[in-house]
Amino acid sequence: MSRHEPRQKLATEFGATDIVTERGDAGVAAVKELTGGLGAHSVIEAVGTQESMMQAIRSARPGGAVGYVGVAHGVTLPGEELFYSHARLLVGPAPVRRFLPDLVDRIQTGAIDPGKVFDLELPLDQVAEGYKAMDERRAIKTLLRP
Repeated sequence: MSRHEPRQKLATEFGATDIVTERGDAGVAAVKELTGGLGAHSVIEAVGTQESMMQAIRSARPGGAVGYVGVAHGVTLPGEELFYSHARLLVGPAPVRRFLPDLVDRIQTGAIDPGKVFDLELPLDQVAEGYKAMDERRAIKTLLRP
């Protein structure tokens, strides 16, 4: 789900088959349409807003899973709606150490190139500009150099 063209292009390069640009109820409807009315098996919410969290929960099929990456700020989970959604929330720190050896090997062999997400490079003393560029969708991710 993205309205940011560079992110859409990168998602497609990494294997995305469908891009949903709608938000809120329209985004949920688009996901349901793509999944034959069922909703997604798995959804990831990556430190977004209240609206993006609810969109994630509502996009999951009954019995589906919503994993959220990072600590959400200012997001409340409505208990009754969550209860009746039959979705599973998966939260907690990622088990990075478990996956790290495999990921490092894939990077070293050239099987994956995680550097593709960095489309803006700035000196370390311009960190505020890097965050501003990401917030304003002028950059996917900013690489800061000392």
